[in-house]
Amino acid sequence: MVGFVIQLPADLAELPPPLVIAGGSETLLNDSERVVDRADAAGVELEFSTYSEQQHVHIHRGRTRRSGLGHCRFRDVAPFMVGAQLKYRCGEHFPREVVYANNHKETKVSVHTQAVQGKKDSRNEEFDAVVVGAGIGGMRMLHELRQLGLSVKVIEAAPEVGGTWFWNRYPGARTDSESWVYAYSFSKELQDEWDWSERFATQPEALAYLKYVAGRFDMRKDILFNTRVDSAIYDEQSNEWTITTEQGGTYTCKYFIPASGLLSLPYKPDFKGLDNFQGEWYVTGNWPEEKVDLTGKRVAVIGTGATAVQVIPIVALTAEQLTVFQRTPNYVMPGRNYVLTEDERQSIRANLDTIWAMARQHFFGFAMAPAGRVMSDYPPEEQQKILEGGWEAGGFRFIFETFDDLLVNDESNAIASEFVRNKIRAIVNDPATAEMLCPKDYPLAGKRPPLGHFYYETFNRDNVSLVDVNNNPITAISENGVRVGNDEYEADVIIFATGFDAGTGALTHMNVQGRGGVTLKEKWEHGPRTHLGIGVDAFPNMFMISGPQTPFANIPVVIEGAVEWIGQAIKSLRDNGLDRIEATPEATEAWNDHIAQIVNATVLSKGKRSWFFGDNVPGKAHASLFYFGGAGEYRKECLASAENNYDGFVVD
Repeated sequence: MVGFVIQLPADLAELPPPLVIAGGSETLLNDSERVVDRADAAGVELEFSTYSEQQHVHIHRGRTRRSGLGHCRFRDVAPFMVGAQLKYRCGEHFPREVVYANNHKETKVSVHTQAVQGKKDSRNEEFDAVVVGAGIGGMRMLHELRQLGLSVKVIEAAPEVGGTWFWNRYPGARTDSESWVYAYSFSKELQDEWDWSERFATQPEALAYLKYVAGRFDMRKDILFNTRVDSAIYDEQSNEWTITTEQGGTYTCKYFIPASGLLSLPYKPDFKGLDNFQGEWYVTGNWPEEKVDLTGKRVAVIGTGATAVQVIPIVALTAEQLTVFQRTPNYVMPGRNYVLTEDERQSIRANLDTIWAMARQHFFGFAMAPAGRVMSDYPPEEQQKILEGGWEAGGFRFIFETFDDLLVNDESNAIASEFVRNKIRAIVNDPATAEMLCPKDYPLAGKRPPLGHFYYETFNRDNVSLVDVNNNPITAISENGVRVGNDEYEADVIIFATGFDAGTGALTHMNVQGRGGVTLKEKWEHGPRTHLGIGVDAFPNMFMISGPQTPFANIPVVIEGAVEWIGQAIKSLRDNGLDRIEATPEATEAWNDHIAQIVNATVLSKGKRSWFFGDNVPGKAHASLFYFGGAGEYRKECLASAENNYDGFVVD
């Protein structure tokens, strides 16, 4: 282990305001914290930043360099202490002397490397169940298992609960589901206590809600924060899972429950030349906790998916120049967000039973009723009138409350797609830009349609420009910006809004081994194979929450159903003196075939580079990552299996 020892001046007050930085999973984190405590006791004002998703942080060319996060230049503060692990061998990159300087004085502090014994988490603990992830799914699973009287440990990489709502702190982040159904339904008391402020909750409010739930049900005592899972290995003889962490801890359990989320592993293309870029760069899925000031800067946003659609209007407000690089345009639905009045909140609370009943049965888990009509039953003028009503209603009501055949009838979808294109042409002033923003070679919902909050209107601003990189792709990141062919677009900041390795990414990046040592990565080489998106053959007593091949729908609704099913399955095992449940190979193949049949009957199969099928990640197998039979039908499939003695599973 290599550590860094700071030889401090005798009088800490002589230091200019320093910055202490360390990785949240860093073995020397405690040493950093002790330095901060000492400085605080001496009355020294300083900044302390931990990058919780990183094991280490290092300095490179005058900037902090955080893998997956980007660069942040030092200006008025100087680096004070950084921990680093031996396997990264970054000690040679550190300066031997750091100069703290401000307008009044400068202080030299020597920095040298020496061998130190790193602090390891050497605990070895046993639990009935280990859950990976303290987001919506992991927290809900913890509550369910507690109700069954099981001992549970939740392992979470972040320093706080929240999952995707902790990591995705980018400007403009908010839910695409109406807030009152992007929540838990298991507790009436919780529903009565919490008030949402907007139709679509912002990231800070969604995170505040999950923090409130964690406190309300005293969840944090069972969650191990700042800890990443290194491996999860099943032992057939003992019928136990052994989970080891990157920090060295070992946890054994009977039930292993990964709740790592569908969209938790950010994907950033490996652009040539990024290390030479002289500005700052960020990945939206790992946005820094500290505020990123883009005022007066030239900003490049790469990507126009759901995240970018939220980022772009906010960044445009303060950037000197915003350049958007688009490969595939999207059908962006208008959000029509609004602040909820007290009367509206009371009405929602009074009708929550009805609202949740609708959401559980709805195709995408929303509190919406089917339209009860198909497009061919109406003349063209009436079709346009109904589509206009859905557009003005906002959210996904355009898709789900206009005509019931938009996703299954090519002609109906084509009419709705052209309606959206005409809206884009009407909103965007420049005809050339409008046409670039119009999707033309795939149907509405062929890619995940985002909700926009003045997205198209943003391209009417003088400081915003759009660059098409579909036929002329980005070739490199230069020292000064983004290179497209022979053209260079200068930027001070690059924002990568390039999506996620969806569905399988977080699971295959963990070393999860089942019977015979087979890994999930090997098992899913040609695409995921699951039963009900919950179980995998050769992986006994492993239950996935919102795993691949579960519905793509309003995720809390899907999670509630899956967690209840898992809880009931474990209870059934325990009540009947049984030890093991495992999906059968026949059931996993049948479920995979069922998913393929469903998606091939919809317009979704005609999408372009859709992450629904893993097409956004080079080398990833093309396969449906989700069940598109609807959240309501999925719930029926799960209940049918349970009622038929867990049909599709071997229980022994």
